Amino acid sequence: MEIRKTRFDHPDAIRLNDLVQLEYAERYGDGDLTHMAADHFDPPQGLYLLGYDADGKPVASGGWRAQDASPEGFEDGDAEIKRMFVVREARGRGYARAILAELEATAAAAGRSRMVLETGQKQPEAIALYESCGYLPVAKFGFYRYVALSVHLGKPLTA
Repeated sequence: MEIRKTRFDHPDAIRLNDLVQLEYAERYGDGDLTHMAADHFDPPQGLYLLGYDADGKPVASGGWRAQDASPEGFEDGDAEIKRMFVVREARGRGYARAILAELEATAAAAGRSRMVLETGQKQPEAIALYESCGYLPVAKFGFYRYVALSVHLGKPLTA
């Protein structure tokens, strides 16, 4: 897989975002309602990645955006993961793990001290991936902090 830095409003990113929103709707009855804008992922305060297979097809995505202490429960130095996704036909090939590793490395290089994410109990494969990469439960944060099905995980970053 080739990983490319891009913008959240790139046509391929939009296409994968539409697919992940459909998957959220299948699992939870609605898409992710968290406010996001393309500039949230602009360096140095964020980064958005797309993964392309050998045929040049976009098959994976993920981004991080800087967060600091807020009433929503974020802490200073947080990098929040958003839109980690791999298309169904490309799952099980290590693409998510590769995107995640690049997100962690770039967030650490940008001076972020902790990677955090929110997923849901109806995404056991995502939870398993994050736990296998060292993510542990953290205090709830963000838009879904009061939703019972939400799972909030974090991991310290090292430069």
